[in-house]
Amino acid sequence: MTIKIQSASEASGRQAADGGVRLTPATYVDLRYGMFIHYGLYSLLGRGEWVLNRERIALGEYQKLADKFTAAKFDPAAICHLAVRAGMRYLVFTTMHHDGFRLYQTELSDFNSVRAAARRDLTGEIVAAARQRGLRIGLYHSLNNWMDQPDAAAALEDASAYRIFIQRTHERLAELVRRYQPIDVLWYDGWWPFNADQWQAQAMNRGMAAIAPGILFNGRNGLPGDFATPEGHLGAPHPWRPWEACITLNNSWGFHQGDHDWKTPGQVVDMLATVAAGGGNLLLNVGPRGDGSIPQPTVDVLEAVGQWLGRCGECIFNTDRFTYGLRQRGDHRGDWCHHGPMTARGHTLYALLRRWPGRELVLAGWQCQVQGARLLGVKGEGGLQLVQTGERVTIRGLPEHSPDPVCTVLALECDRPPVMYLGGGMRVPKVDHPPYDPCPSDLAHG
Repeated sequence: MTIKIQSASEASGRQAADGGVRLTPATYVDLRYGMFIHYGLYSLLGRGEWVLNRERIALGEYQKLADKFTAAKFDPAAICHLAVRAGMRYLVFTTMHHDGFRLYQTELSDFNSVRAAARRDLTGEIVAAARQRGLRIGLYHSLNNWMDQPDAAAALEDASAYRIFIQRTHERLAELVRRYQPIDVLWYDGWWPFNADQWQAQAMNRGMAAIAPGILFNGRNGLPGDFATPEGHLGAPHPWRPWEACITLNNSWGFHQGDHDWKTPGQVVDMLATVAAGGGNLLLNVGPRGDGSIPQPTVDVLEAVGQWLGRCGECIFNTDRFTYGLRQRGDHRGDWCHHGPMTARGHTLYALLRRWPGRELVLAGWQCQVQGARLLGVKGEGGLQLVQTGERVTIRGLPEHSPDPVCTVLALECDRPPVMYLGGGMRVPKVDHPPYDPCPSDLAHG
């Protein structure tokens, strides 16, 4: 069975004045999967993007790195092609991190990639390459800036320094948005040490929207923004609103030469299933080396996931929010399925069998009728037998071993949108009850 996965533009839904399709917060999280790119001077040192702060490097010494920043192997076309092969629908690019080095042409500072050894507008190049390949574009930009003076510390201490600092921040953002519009998202970061009022965040968003009508904002200038951005963990907000989890492919945002803890394709699939069930996006980070090249383990993982999405993408894209078991009520998150995560679309439930059960699978807690079963992307997958007895469904005739090298997906067709519920006991009480804990839990919440 072949399922057409919509492109980013097809999934978005609303025509913009410039002829493109404008995103809304709801259609943004329908994109589901994007690439975060952390690249800058810090990549040359290979100790992460906070190295200037963590090691208290003298600003003058750090500035000298610009003379070595050639970006010789930074290839926007190749990066965007990798994102497409990975099944991603959008990019978020770090135009300036907290160190203040701009990866774009700017009239407001000499500390930028055009004045550096690279002599290149890297932001302009990545935006153009993404547009050519139908990828949506988000521009990351730090509000904080350790390099320019006065900095945020001076702004805290002196009213005149504060006025200069805030004015320059707003001017810098306006120049960026004006230069590269139309873009889809302005992705703020580095909001400390100020709140929304101190950042003058309402005026900030109004000013950017006046330049680029329809642009979306994340929530890191002190305002809620158009979507939430949990960092380093997964979990839909309660109550739900559009959200995007940003996660590193290893344990570092910027390139770290000693970090080899790469997530496996299966772990990325687990994350994709979590955001699909929770109605959110996964923004997965890659950190190019100092020369701009992408580490080979990054390429290998992303390509493997992309190939899996080609086989099984219908369980990730265009899905409905779905909760199972102990997460069914309230905001308790201590639920699980012992074979792997689940997603849903319409009347279909998808069981992502990360822990293969063998020839027989039993799933309980059904509050609907299951009418059929099929394996996604598996040739000659016929011969499955389905038996439902009350809330218990048994699938027989599965292969002895998982036929998919990353994750086999079982699609279960139901008589209505799938509903499953299991409590902490052996039966569900017929009266109102807590799903699991009758008192506050000490389980960690993401």
